Amino acid sequence: MIVILGTGGTIAGTAQSASDGVGYTAAQLGVEDLLAAVPTLAGRPLEAHQVAQLDSKDMGFATWQRLASAVQAELARPEVGGVVVTHGTDTLEETAYFLHRVLAPAKPVVLTAAMRPATALAPDGPQNLFDAVQVAAAPDAAGVVVALAGRVHDAVQVRKTHSYRVDAFESTDGALVARVEEGAVRLVGRWPVGEALGLGRIARAAQGWPRVDIVFNHAGADGRIVQALLTAGVDGIVAAGTGNGTLSIALESALRGAEARGVRVLRSTRCDAGPVMNLPGLLPSAGALSPVKARIELILALLAD
Repeated sequence: MIVILGTGGTIAGTAQSASDGVGYTAAQLGVEDLLAAVPTLAGRPLEAHQVAQLDSKDMGFATWQRLASAVQAELARPEVGGVVVTHGTDTLEETAYFLHRVLAPAKPVVLTAAMRPATALAPDGPQNLFDAVQVAAAPDAAGVVVALAGRVHDAVQVRKTHSYRVDAFESTDGALVARVEEGAVRLVGRWPVGEALGLGRIARAAQGWPRVDIVFNHAGADGRIVQALLTAGVDGIVAAGTGNGTLSIALESALRGAEARGVRVLRSTRCDAGPVMNLPGLLPSAGALSPVKARIELILALLAD
């Protein structure tokens, strides 16, 4: 059995006109409605539950906690072979990475979404949902992956790289996990594995999640934004540096000052791909994590302190 958990997003969105692909309202249809739009799934051993109903630009910690708990509960059922999560594209890569780090499941957890609303002339949601179920049911499938536009990405590498196209997601180093071709899953890489941090860590967030913000290096960057964050009571800062995580003199000085005051700092890059080298004398590197995923990593690290 495959369990489908709905959280809203464009895949559940509707517009006034079938020709309107951007002026829609997200999270209008329930997960049962999404299933009804894929008649080829009729008769399959599926369950569907609504965990949340929101535009993923508004995804937050409380929904992450609820979703992680729901996924873990479903995976613990012996008759469940995998879980599909329908999600909005805006923060999909963040949710995928969060689930990967917290759960690192042995069974497959497949996030899917759509770039066009359900009312579009040619919606991409039904095909993506069908493909996601195929991936979740594939032999030996494991870990948290993202299935969109016929491609399967792992949660660590995937990034949304285009604002509009239906094939908006890429694996940053080109290492796809699989392709879905006419309903058949063809493995071209490896299913992701990881070490589960467990829900116990996020249970500590009941007292409040750590505040971690992202600052960008850019021409003319100074340290004033860091000072404002310190005033606001920030716990951690991810610096999205230029190139190999480089920072202006003023911004780096401000970040080192924040670090001296007990604020945790990680250095990432605003580039679409590539790692930040961890060299002596520089602020700590986030490795190959994007700024938004480095932020999640820092939040989880702070919860462990």
